[in-house]
Amino acid sequence: MPSYTPPLRDMQFVIHELLGAVDELKTIPAYADLDADTVNAVLEEGGKFASKVLAPLNLVGDAEGCVLDKTTHEVKTPTGFKDAYKQYVENGWSALSADPQWGGQGMPMLVNQAVYEMLNSANQAWTMYPGLSHGAHAALEAHGTDEQKKLYLPKLTSGEWTGTMCLTEPHCGTDLGLLRTKAVPQADGTYKITGAKIFISAGEHDMAENIVHLVLARLPDAPEGSKGISLFAVPKFNVNADGSLGSRNGIHCGGLEHKMGIHGNATCQMVLEDAVGTLVGKPHRGLPAMFVMMNGARLGVGNQSLGLTQVAYENAVNYAKDRVQMRALSGPKRPDLAADPIIVHPDVRKMLLTARAYAEGARALIYFVAVELDKAHNHPDEAVRKASDDTVALLTPIVKAFITDNAYIATTHCQQVYGGHGYIHEWGMEQFVRDARINMIYEGTNTVQSLDLLGRKVLGDGGAKLTAFGKTIARFVKANADNEALQEFTKPLSDLGQKVQAFTMEIGMKGMQNPDEVGAAAVDYLRVVGHLVFAYMFAQSAKIALEKQSDSDPFYKAKLTVARFYFAKLLPEVETAMITAKAGLKPLTELDEALF
Repeated sequence: MPSYTPPLRDMQFVIHELLGAVDELKTIPAYADLDADTVNAVLEEGGKFASKVLAPLNLVGDAEGCVLDKTTHEVKTPTGFKDAYKQYVENGWSALSADPQWGGQGMPMLVNQAVYEMLNSANQAWTMYPGLSHGAHAALEAHGTDEQKKLYLPKLTSGEWTGTMCLTEPHCGTDLGLLRTKAVPQADGTYKITGAKIFISAGEHDMAENIVHLVLARLPDAPEGSKGISLFAVPKFNVNADGSLGSRNGIHCGGLEHKMGIHGNATCQMVLEDAVGTLVGKPHRGLPAMFVMMNGARLGVGNQSLGLTQVAYENAVNYAKDRVQMRALSGPKRPDLAADPIIVHPDVRKMLLTARAYAEGARALIYFVAVELDKAHNHPDEAVRKASDDTVALLTPIVKAFITDNAYIATTHCQQVYGGHGYIHEWGMEQFVRDARINMIYEGTNTVQSLDLLGRKVLGDGGAKLTAFGKTIARFVKANADNEALQEFTKPLSDLGQKVQAFTMEIGMKGMQNPDEVGAAAVDYLRVVGHLVFAYMFAQSAKIALEKQSDSDPFYKAKLTVARFYFAKLLPEVETAMITAKAGLKPLTELDEALF
């Protein structure tokens, strides 16, 4: 059975040493009383819940899955899931980062993201139930009416109710402009909604007394396409004016998907038959309102993959230190044993270090984005809010796509370390691989994220957001120009920054002549920019490690070694990615459709 030990030392390094997050966030009035001891205490307690309560349920959830009663349309979650959720709610975890106005504790998003990293490592399928509620909460807080906020937000904050996002339909997938679900206005101001949704994570379960579905649908006078979509709040149980639960609403689970991974999370086919809902935001403006939840979910999916990368790495390291197979090529390292532990073999070390580097890079990036998100939402200076919002917008597709791609690579490597045992359920590794695979697909496939990065976030504003981030990197390089020990990191970082500028301009010019050139280059482009961002994070970490490596704490030596591995073995991928991106559209279109 796999184990999980929260990486508190590295989490604290990123928060306190790399980001200086407490001092950064204390400039925001809402976080004026924040201190490092409080942050550390929250992480320690969150780690205990993750490792002691959730982690033991991960294999159970995968083996049992969820069960639908087709008569009542109720879903039973795996053994222990409901009790774990009760503990989660009673201990106040659901309210951690919510606004005190709605009963929340008002902690920064950064702290919530750090806790969720641990929950995802311990049990991604379980964590998706409360995780989706954060997105529903954010969408209603941003676009809901005062009545909707008062009705739903306190219950979502407390965890008494959970939330979902009901977007996709059988025929439309990511292309939401094709959706057919209808919403008919009623005399009392509500709407009756009819249609079918698929792939709805946590759409039905037995862990909370009510579920608030945010549903995309079309009004009778809606224009075609994505501009004709509206958003509605549709509860599982209708809610009375006093907040008590009323009759069962006309929305139910018609079936559960039998899927490759995350078996412990109910992936539902939802049927709406004159379900009563209320409009969220303005008519025909549902997608902008839903994007609050979708963007939050994309950051959350990146965090899921960070969690899986970390737990897979931990278990693979433990196995590699214990498993003896063959001798080192340079001669026996453990002559007292029948063979050497496999961690002595270079390729095993490469696989383990790949996973570790991708975990550490992802942690730095996700926590950095969380700080920027806190500033974008709450900083008193409008210029700071705007700059942070731009940074979050630029980096969101990288968090979602780059980190989830890396997690699939990393978990597969960690499974490989186990050899044949990696394919056996009880070791847990094959589950991590299966669970990691979905993260590359949902909340917008990684190709969609790549198109969003290159098409919207970079070319869409003439490169303004990317240029601003590039200047941040350039300032770091310039500030450390006299630091000779750091040159092994700043020189390749600076070189890549300059190459990305020219690379972006070249792809942009080709895209002006033929927009399909953007589609041909986008995935490779995201890999390049993703590595640029990771290289910046690792260079900053290396600077700190170089300054402190003389300490007795071996942590800094390890930090520096992992950074060197990343620059030597992983960053060079950018050269291949730029070559293949520049190869353009022609190699993809020369083969006639009939010959495929």
